[in-house]
Amino acid sequence: MSSYKENEAWKEADLAEDRSFRPTRAPGSRRKAPFYKVLQGMPIAVDAFRYGTIPGVTAYFLTHAHSDHYTNLAANWKSGPIYCSGDTANLIIHMLSVDPKWVHPLPMDVPTIVPDSGGVTVTLIEANHCPGSSLFLFEGPQTVDAGDSAFKSPFVGSEKAFRYLHCGDFRASPQHVMHPAVRGKQIDHVYLDTTYLDPKYTFPPQPLVISACAELAKRIVSGEWIGAPDTNGKRNSTMDAWVIPSDRADDTVMKQPKDRMLVVVGTYSIGKERIVKAIAQTLKTKVYCDAHKAAILRCQNDPELHALLTKDPSEASVHVVPLSMIVSDKLKAYVQRFKGTYSRAVGFRPTGWTYTPPSGSDLSPPIPSIISRGQSLSFTHADLKPMQKSTFAVQMYGVPYSEHSSFFELTCFAMSCDWVKMIATVNVGNERSRAKMAKWMERWEIDKKRSKEVMVKPRAADYW
Repeated sequence: MSSYKENEAWKEADLAEDRSFRPTRAPGSRRKAPFYKVLQGMPIAVDAFRYGTIPGVTAYFLTHAHSDHYTNLAANWKSGPIYCSGDTANLIIHMLSVDPKWVHPLPMDVPTIVPDSGGVTVTLIEANHCPGSSLFLFEGPQTVDAGDSAFKSPFVGSEKAFRYLHCGDFRASPQHVMHPAVRGKQIDHVYLDTTYLDPKYTFPPQPLVISACAELAKRIVSGEWIGAPDTNGKRNSTMDAWVIPSDRADDTVMKQPKDRMLVVVGTYSIGKERIVKAIAQTLKTKVYCDAHKAAILRCQNDPELHALLTKDPSEASVHVVPLSMIVSDKLKAYVQRFKGTYSRAVGFRPTGWTYTPPSGSDLSPPIPSIISRGQSLSFTHADLKPMQKSTFAVQMYGVPYSEHSSFFELTCFAMSCDWVKMIATVNVGNERSRAKMAKWMERWEIDKKRSKEVMVKPRAADYW
């Protein structure tokens, strides 16, 4: 698609996504699907359920079971077969009552022929987002101009094979670019999760943040925590005021009452489970959540997590609650429900929006600087700071944990795989936002051509 045609396609997409549009009951009245929801030249739509029956589409793919990706998918779905991972299949059948006859779970990591697609294969790759989330690598010919876009592909009917990588939502890692289905292959279109395609979002590696939370929880529960106010009657805002250096820990623990501490972790309906598991395994305790959440967790193929679950809140020192509960008044009320069992609580609020860049940060750095600075980031329990309104009885920590790629990770991903074109799928609602993201994609492309490195060297198997 030429630059002019692409601009026109985005204008067309803006009209399709106009929030003032309200479908009527008249036959054929529905919201039109923007071009980036339907693969070019293929009868395949991805995360496009809000658009109903899309012209020419014979296969509807779902990257994961988050509501912004399955909007309008419900028990009355009948527009066509849905393809997804096994965990996602379980979740949409359980949560949305989708008729199982429409749901087709696919295996991970192996190419599978997509029925009625003109010979397209798809490989599902773990997205490192939430349970069941997948990247889709599509390979095959262009056979049809499906969808609502007025812009047609000149390659429909040609013998050329195309390769598209749809990222859905993902936390980019070296494992994605090293995957056998991706490594060494040129990808024509990458449909990129651009949630954090902004230099101010360069938060620490997820594995380090998970370890930091588990370590801090262990220290707090073991008694290495003062939690006393300073001489002005106010707590110090740094973690040092709440955690005791290890050489003083034994003496202080002897002076503290043997209270039982409750660890409360905020999560989405699906997601953030890794922090929960790490803390529970470190503390050697069970995990409690309400029946609704437990049913969702049991849809996931995770025997380790299932073994940790209990229906008895007093048996578990780790409780899982909605993310919105990790605020002072709500967390205090929650702990009060278990008065006599737990005397104090510490809450963890994991979200990428917690992170703020250091003041004076360069928000338009060169690509090599982005990579070197990102790879210099470390993170330990000492970097977790108490939130405002934390008290001796209820302590809260904002955790810079996200299941989306940071700007640094998107840069490493772009510099580590062979791609022709990237298409943003998030924050595309206005021209200014799209232009800012397009500039970074252009810079990635230019620097990748200049670079002699095939891949950004990772610090570990699971992070750069």
